Amino acid sequence: MSSATAQPGFGLFRYAAPAVFYPLAGRLVPWCAGVAIVLALWGLYLGFFVAPTDAQQGEVYRVIFIHVPAAWMAMFLYLVMAFWAGIGLVFNTRLSSMMAQAVAPTGALMAFLALWTGAFWGRPTWGAYWVWDARLTSTLLLLFLYLGFMALQAAIDDPRRADRAGAVLALVGAINVPIIYFSVKWWNTLHQGASIRPSGASMATPMLTAMLVMVFAFWAYAIAVILTRVSVRRRRERAAAALRGPSAGRKGSNP
Repeated sequence: MSSATAQPGFGLFRYAAPAVFYPLAGRLVPWCAGVAIVLALWGLYLGFFVAPTDAQQGEVYRVIFIHVPAAWMAMFLYLVMAFWAGIGLVFNTRLSSMMAQAVAPTGALMAFLALWTGAFWGRPTWGAYWVWDARLTSTLLLLFLYLGFMALQAAIDDPRRADRAGAVLALVGAINVPIIYFSVKWWNTLHQGASIRPSGASMATPMLTAMLVMVFAFWAYAIAVILTRVSVRRRRERAAAALRGPSAGRKGSNP
């Protein structure tokens, strides 16, 4: 056994222990929720009252302060979900699979929000709420992957089998994330390119500031909701195990 695992309190792997993870999650949730509220209020104020009117799109561009963070989070959370599902598949750790399950509803919400706000943005700029654009279509597929992951988990009674099946789907579906990101470069699409590049941002500083504040607000919200969801799921499983009796509890394994 290495020193990183032998010494208590050292190394990241100790946070995989339920006795360490759940108390930490309980402490993080209220802080992340508070940060999310403060940043969201600040970001919306900057976006709708401080940022200037766009010279080409007018006021309708302000949807980016919700649309862009939601789209970014939808892609990132899918990778997080696939990561935890893969860890659970390889190491057979229940907590990792529970984390993947907790991420899925929030990721689906972000994908839906990105599509919904994109439709409102597309109507005045493209003349239609929906077009079969490469980025829009691949983002719709991302939403279906989230929903498919959740449906597959719910359809299988055995938790371990459900975890393995969901992990395979999540890992295969991860290939869609780079397709979404690079779609505007690979194909001739109506969707505009990235506004933030390594060479700099193609928007005014107040616009960029408001958008980044909203991105961090979405981050904090996602962390708070995901940790809450996995903690609630853990308590429900412990309560169900207690109702089944001590013998059933001895057969199961800790996450």
